[in-house]
Amino acid sequence: MSRTITIGAIVLAIVVGLGLYLTVGTATSPTAPVETASSAEAGEVDTSGIIEMVIGEEDAPITVVEYASFTCPHCASFHDAVFKPLKSDYIDAGKVKFIYRDVFFDAYGLWASMVARCGGETRFFGISDMLYSQQKEWLAGDDRAIIAENLRKIGKVAGLTQENLDVCLNDDANAKALVAWFQQNAEVDDISSTPTLVIDGEKHSNMSYAELKAILDAKLGQ
Repeated sequence: MSRTITIGAIVLAIVVGLGLYLTVGTATSPTAPVETASSAEAGEVDTSGIIEMVIGEEDAPITVVEYASFTCPHCASFHDAVFKPLKSDYIDAGKVKFIYRDVFFDAYGLWASMVARCGGETRFFGISDMLYSQQKEWLAGDDRAIIAENLRKIGKVAGLTQENLDVCLNDDANAKALVAWFQQNAEVDDISSTPTLVIDGEKHSNMSYAELKAILDAKLGQ
């Protein structure tokens, strides 16, 4: 199972006023789809500051890209059942370079990404693990203020300060860039659902670890 996105239907303005989502009760509901741009508009947004989140050896023989959302339950299941053994057996062993790319269904997923990225490359995957393992808990209640505070708590456990988190979560320019970057990547790789894997340029839908292992071992000649 996977969660479906409809990139072709994206024609609205890029999300703005992230700080309002966190502080003003009359702001647009974060559970609504994140507002993004047309292809032309997204192309005008400067995404050069967005860092690709990568783990593994740069010269690993296989590159795996995962498209996922922190609010996608199937992505949380994939993280636990597939990513963890993938990291142990292939990434840490120097066989796979792994790239994580965000998909945004709603503002909650955008906030979660901004918290994870607030820690930089050194903390991103550790915070991501917390976001996925605690997904049901931090999303519980569907209340903007509570969810924002839950995300801040995760960030603090990971070593971020309140000041760090306030700056990251209220960075409208970064929010715009992240959404535009997501749209550009999803269109280039024709991403229509999450989780989706792109293995050495070939797209694959959600799969079990056994299925992924068979693909990787075949590529490695094992």
